[in-house]
Amino acid sequence: MEIKGSTILVLGGYGLVGMAVCRQLMYEEPDTLIVSSLLEDEACKAVERLRVEFPDCPVKLIPMWGNVFVRTALKDKTRADVLANPEYRRWVFEDVLAEMSEVTLTTSYLAQIVQGETAQAPGVVPDAIVDCINTATALAYQDIYTSAAEVLDIYDRAIELWRMGKASPDQAVETYVGAVERLLASLYAPQLVRHIQILHEAMKRAGTQTYIKIGTSGTGGMGLNIPYTHGEEKPSRVLLSKAAMAGAHTLLLFLMARTPGGPAVKEIKPTAAITWKQIGYGPVKKRGREIPLYDCLPDRGLHLAAGKPFDLGKHHGAQLLDGVLESVYIDTGENGYFSLAEFTALTTLGQMEGVTPEDIAFNVIRELRGINTGYDIISALDGAVMGPSYRAGVLRHQAIEFARRLEHEHSVDSVAFEILGPPKLSKLLFEAYMLKRAFTTMQTVAESSPEILSEALVKLVTEDADLRSRAISIGIPILMADGVTLLCADRGRRDHRWEWQSWAVTPAAINRWAETEWIDLRVGNMARWKGRMASILAEAEELPDPDFDSSSHWERSMCDPATWQLRPEINVGEVVGWIFINEEKGERMKG
Repeated sequence: MEIKGSTILVLGGYGLVGMAVCRQLMYEEPDTLIVSSLLEDEACKAVERLRVEFPDCPVKLIPMWGNVFVRTALKDKTRADVLANPEYRRWVFEDVLAEMSEVTLTTSYLAQIVQGETAQAPGVVPDAIVDCINTATALAYQDIYTSAAEVLDIYDRAIELWRMGKASPDQAVETYVGAVERLLASLYAPQLVRHIQILHEAMKRAGTQTYIKIGTSGTGGMGLNIPYTHGEEKPSRVLLSKAAMAGAHTLLLFLMARTPGGPAVKEIKPTAAITWKQIGYGPVKKRGREIPLYDCLPDRGLHLAAGKPFDLGKHHGAQLLDGVLESVYIDTGENGYFSLAEFTALTTLGQMEGVTPEDIAFNVIRELRGINTGYDIISALDGAVMGPSYRAGVLRHQAIEFARRLEHEHSVDSVAFEILGPPKLSKLLFEAYMLKRAFTTMQTVAESSPEILSEALVKLVTEDADLRSRAISIGIPILMADGVTLLCADRGRRDHRWEWQSWAVTPAAINRWAETEWIDLRVGNMARWKGRMASILAEAEELPDPDFDSSSHWERSMCDPATWQLRPEINVGEVVGWIFINEEKGERMKG
């Protein structure tokens, strides 16, 4: 894309890589550069520093701040504040664990930034996004393992207090429920999935052209033998969770890049220690806070008595000193301050070694321009994954023909089992099959009225007990034409949402389930099928002569190879495949 004159959003712009990317972008002179960071102070400092370093640059600089993983109402609150508040925890559950909805999107701070709906920059929509947030670290360092241990500990203590009469059952339950909610709010995968859903939909609506992610391997390029932990076992569960999130993130971006209608998606994944942001002398900070000094004289030490539980809270021999820890430090950005010795050990040959943020920023700018650097993980995956093969295409035809012969031999039609999923696939397959049974051809369906189609399918369902049983037995009920009679069964295994979710019977709810999970014999749905068949027939009329060109995407199983005309009978699977491509917009981009 053309960077000059465009609007670029840099997420994590205050960080080590983020600032390097911003500097490189200033040389390219976009019209507007939005610098986003978690804290207001960070975003404003980043913008001020760019203005000082580039005093004559005409680029408009806009600071933006807040947590992009939560709704706008929570963007400036700490995670501890969110988890401590029952109402906020409820919001997190709704935003992360519930179904994606329009409310989820409109309340998301990330979506508002991408779509130009923030108070800081209303109407400013980025053409491209460079995401320098260490997403894997942000999620994995919520540390679900510690949260799980907390739940078990609180449960044990609450039960013990209750048994001793020091707490009521309600108090014990309330304490335990709060811990469980904090645990649920720390689940990594749902947060990552929802983040990708919101990001993708927001970029589609905003018309974002390019999205570049600065990812991570989670271990600085090292393997399971990485020696750097926070005191836990090796390899560290928390560190491996970070690597797992980094890998999951990459694959979700890989899928995003294969989705029509979205931006070009790229990921650059450094596999070395990213260093450095600053070298200096002064107070050493951990998570933004200075480290106070303590001392403990030898004769005031804590006595470790064998067989007794260790309790640091009972140790009163230490004393708080004046001042804070000061030393020579190397600021490595998101990874914090390193001492000279720590930095030397980390970057020594055979350890993580190092890559500079400028190295990364240089490649980001090249990829943003459309120049292939060879460091785009998404392109690498595209080149390495196995796609559809010629052999599979040839054998597919033979497999289908063999299965058809078996259908004929056993006098059975193989329609749907509801194992592949989703339920909508089974629902559509059964509806198409019923139309085939009642009307045989697409032409007949297209020429019949919705009322006639509905009446014929009701008659078929009423008379064919085997057909009814095969649908109901796999959890796909049949909504009759009156719209209030549902042919279904309590099968003892409620694995579909309509079976186990609590919901009120309303016209809207009936329409929802009929759209996605129920066979629908109502006239309105038959009108949709009539339109589908008419659309397929219209497309068939425009098919070119096969001797003329090869532009058709139609499967030959829907057509006669010799005449390139539609086969007489409805091909149930191919028709539903057409629906998924044209109505659900589910066509794969790459063959």
